[in-house]
Formats: sequence, structure tokens, C-alpha cells
Amino acid sequence: MEHQTLADITLYDMIKRLLDITSSMLALLVLSPLFIIVMMMIKMSEPQAPIFFSQVRLGKNKKPFKIYKFRTMRVGAEKQINSLLEKNEVEGAMFKMKNDPRVTKVGAFLRKTSIDEFPQLFNVLKGDMALVGPRPPLPREVAKYNSYELQRLTITPGCTGLWQVSGRNELDFKEMVELDLHYIQIRSLMTDIKIMIKTIFVIVGEKNGY
Repeated sequence: MEHQTLADITLYDMIKRLLDITSSMLALLVLSPLFIIVMMMIKMSEPQAPIFFSQVRLGKNKKPFKIYKFRTMRVGAEKQINSLLEKNEVEGAMFKMKNDPRVTKVGAFLRKTSIDEFPQLFNVLKGDMALVGPRPPLPREVAKYNSYELQRLTITPGCTGLWQVSGRNELDFKEMVELDLHYIQIRSLMTDIKIMIKTIFVIVGEKNGY
């Protein structure tokens, strides 16, 4: 948006927020039957465990918020992260492990189809996230950021973004940062719409989600 005025950016932000609210409300309504099925699947697999998972992430200007997802890992998985860091499969301030032993069988399916991310629509309604934007990082990840990487936090994070539709888990941390910063420079309503459309095709054809 380097060639646009402050007024253009403000108008874009206003329209984007309006579209985020209406789109997330509509999506939650349409997806409500799927939510019920997924909730039943999770509860049947582990009756005593919670259905949803919340985690503190950092949003615009490093503002903390709780992100919501369907639970895909066993209870207490967060406490095991330190013992798995040496098995991290990506470089930089991000953790990814293809065969993470903490993931449940139902969770593996939810991750593969990206259905575990759908509760983030509630974050969009709250204003913590947008439908399109950079991936919201963990505080421990941001603690390792340099000044260049911190630029990812200058706008509201999103449920999907340029990184997710450009390779997702096949890309490393550096490539993710570059794509996020490129999005910040070119963001527009048309760009957001294109990313949303691509996201649908990525979800339908996803084979490498984890």
C-alpha cells in the first residue's frame, strides 16, 4: 500500500473490518452443523478432555489475545514442547513437527483439513484477528524476532494469508516472513478476496497439513 494515501488505508481498514464481521458471522452459521459433528468426534475420542483449545498469541502491535481452535493435541501437550524443540523441522522462530506425538488421531484429521482452525472465526468477530493477515505468533516466538521480523506485527493477524496459500508447511520461517511483509505492502480488498478464494482450494486439496 506504499502508493496509497492514509485516507485510502483507513477506508480499506473500515471496509475490511465490516467484511470480516459479516463474513465470519455467515461462515459460523453455515458451518454450525460441522461444528457440532467435530465437537462430538473430539468428545467421543476423549470424553474427559476439553473440546476447544485456547492459547495466547500476539496480534497487532504485540497485543496479546487468546486464539481459539478445536483441540488436536492431548491434554498437557504445551508442557511437553521443551522436550521436542530439538526435533523442530523449520528454522527460525517457529515450531513445526510433521509427526508430532502429541497430536490425537482425530486431531491429525482436523489439522490435515484445517478444520481445527475454524473456531478462529470467533476471534475475527471479537476483532483480535482478520480473515486475511499474517499468522499470529506465540510470545516465545516474538521474543526471538529481530526488528525486521517484528514488522509482521504492524497489522492485525489473520486466519489465512499469503503464506498459507503459497506453500504453508513446505515453507520455512524466513519465507513466511517475506510473504507476510510482502502482503503488508500490497494489501487491498482485491488481494484479500484472491487469498480467500485460494484458501478454499488449499483446504479442499490439502495433503500436507500438520
